[in-house]
Parts: sequence; C-alpha cells; structure tokens
Amino acid sequence: MTAGPELRFRLLLLLPVLVALLLSAVAPYDRLTWLMEVLPVLLVIPMLAATAGRFPLSRLLYGLIAIHALILIGGGAYTYARMPLGDWVKAVFELDRNPYDKLGHLAQGLVPALAARELLIRQARVGDRAITAILSVCVAMAISAVYELIEWAAAVALGQGADAFLGTQGDPWDTQSDMFMALIGAAIAVIALVRWHDRSMARIGVR
Repeated sequence: MTAGPELRFRLLLLLPVLVALLLSAVAPYDRLTWLMEVLPVLLVIPMLAATAGRFPLSRLLYGLIAIHALILIGGGAYTYARMPLGDWVKAVFELDRNPYDKLGHLAQGLVPALAARELLIRQARVGDRAITAILSVCVAMAISAVYELIEWAAAVALGQGADAFLGTQGDPWDTQSDMFMALIGAAIAVIALVRWHDRSMARIGVR
C-alpha cells in the first residue's frame, strides 16, 4: 500500500475533525468546559501528525480516533448534559437523563483498547492474542480510572463550576457507570473488532 492513498485517507478524516473543532470554538456553552473536553483532541492531533510518517496506524484505528474526537468536540460545544443528539435519544427512549456522555465513555474504552492492542502487537510483539486482549482492556480501564480522577480533581478545584464538565446530571453512580461503559467499549474492541482490526493492520504490512 503506497503512502499516497493512506495520506489522503488520513486527511479525509482530519478535515471534518478540524472543521468541527473550529466551529465548536466559536460560541461553546461554557468556554472552560469546552477547553477541558477538547484538550485530548488538541493533544492527539499533533502527536498523530508527528508520528504518521514513521509509525502510521491502521485505518480502523485512525477512523475510530476521528469519531472519538468528534464525540469529544460535541460534548465540549454543548456540554454532555445538553447535547441535542442525546436529548433526542432521551426523548425517544423516555430516559431520565441525556445519555450522550455514556457514548463518550464507550469510546473512551473502545479506542484506547484498540490502540493498546495495535501497539502490543506491533511494538511489544506480544504473540498470544488472549494476553493481548487482557492487557488492552487493562490499559483502557486504567485510562478510564485516570479520567475519573481528573474529573474528581476538577470538581474539587472548581466546585460547582465543574458541573458541566462532570456531566453527572444528579446520578450518584455516574462514575461507576462511566467506567462500566468504558469496559463495554474495551470488550467490543478486543472481541468484535479483532478480525477487522487484523485486516486493517495487514494493509500497512502488519502480520
């Protein structure tokens, strides 16, 4: 696979992410919440750009990273509790709360687990796929736990000003359900997406 098509593919993914990021910055519901939510996107884009030449990722992983970025950007623009897509789902299924943040935590488990799987296979040369799956889920859950600690630190530092960032919507079990959604996402990555991921890695010469 030549670099040309792969570069075009990455640029096609990057364009909507950048457009969404710029639009979200115009008039977000809360500027500080927007910054905290999109900060991972602001950090990851330069990192991926810097490593794409010497260590390109699989198309599947790039695609899922782009989707996760869009989820974060949407949450930053509206806050998770006010995201219109979540309000529509809430109305259709008669839910007690806007569930958009759970989509974010599902992606927070799925994408890191798939990234960990790719790095373990390509860099650490872990040959046992069962061990790779277990380690990938552990990495995703560690990231989820760290994120919950960051939310806790934000709540302590900002007080009520962190409500939009936390997105708990009055749910006392929000932290636990967030991590459970991350676990589901990680499980999807290492079970349902394995064959697709292997084929995607094969396109860039990973066997």
